[in-house]
Amino acid sequence: MRMDERKRPSPIGTRRGGAKISAVDKEEGKDLDLSGMTLDSLPSPTLNLAVVTKLDLSNNNLESIPESLVARLLNVVVLDLHSNQLRTLPNSMGCLSKLRVLNVSGNMLESLPKSIEDCRALEELVANFNKLTALPDTMGFELTNLQKLCVNSNKLATLPLSTSHMTSLRILDAHLNCLRSIPDGLENLSRLEILNVSQNFQYLRSLPPAIGLLTSLIELDISYNSIAVLPDSLSCLGKLRKLQAEGNPLVSPPMDVVEQSLDAVRQYLTARMNGRFPPARKKSWLGRLVKCGTFPQAMIASDVGLRGEDGLSMPDYRTIDGTASPRYVGLLSPRRLFSPRNSPRNSPRRSLI
Repeated sequence: MRMDERKRPSPIGTRRGGAKISAVDKEEGKDLDLSGMTLDSLPSPTLNLAVVTKLDLSNNNLESIPESLVARLLNVVVLDLHSNQLRTLPNSMGCLSKLRVLNVSGNMLESLPKSIEDCRALEELVANFNKLTALPDTMGFELTNLQKLCVNSNKLATLPLSTSHMTSLRILDAHLNCLRSIPDGLENLSRLEILNVSQNFQYLRSLPPAIGLLTSLIELDISYNSIAVLPDSLSCLGKLRKLQAEGNPLVSPPMDVVEQSLDAVRQYLTARMNGRFPPARKKSWLGRLVKCGTFPQAMIASDVGLRGEDGLSMPDYRTIDGTASPRYVGLLSPRRLFSPRNSPRNSPRRSLI
């Protein structure tokens, strides 16, 4: 064996086909990049993992991460595990007290370990494209330094109530889930700049009024949900520069207002908040009968009731003590209106005079 081969560090894994994989020498740096090597497993390495500050294991075929390996990453700051086959994360994740960035996207995770709450230095948590159905309930109480939380393309029905305690949060991306609501207490997220809860489709039907207290919000994406009414408080978002709301059955404000501009939405919501937009008046059944051809248009001018010129119009309209003449009241009898005998198919058109 040649001398230079004896100086090589011991392998920590095996590539499919038997090729050896050498770790980065601890004298040369503290970053360990083992991405894209189709690794199936990670045997215990001889390298001192305590000196590693960045470990990249992305784009492999890993189904698990050894508890013992994670527990030795005492100084790791960035851990990238995206695009593997992971179904669980080890409980020893809580030992990573210096971890700031964790990326576990593109795996098969159904949950995150509760011990992740102990990673109190965590600033970025990216867990997109998994099978998450819930996040740890109390994670927000501990991860107060978290600035970026991305959990899009999962199966989340709710976000933890403790999310409102992530006071450093700047980006919250939860699109393409099954969210039915957004947690209350949003007034605590005073630094939040980007909120994306789009593409929750039929599940998300409303936004909490407290959304107007996100004073730093710059971008809001609520597109492709089932939201019919935007809260008035949205008009208070003075820093908002981008609002995406397409794909919703909006009635207030109407979609044509939303498509005009963000300023048009603000003006509409402000006016509604000040009481200048009365609720839409429900159309009467009489007008619908006219539309369906039950009465000729000349007989009924509008559907607002019997009010002189705006009501029933007949050439010899007469009143008895301010009420319609019995001769014509009979025309409005439900029995007459819906009788099969009086159907246009069964009887010729009769004059109303």
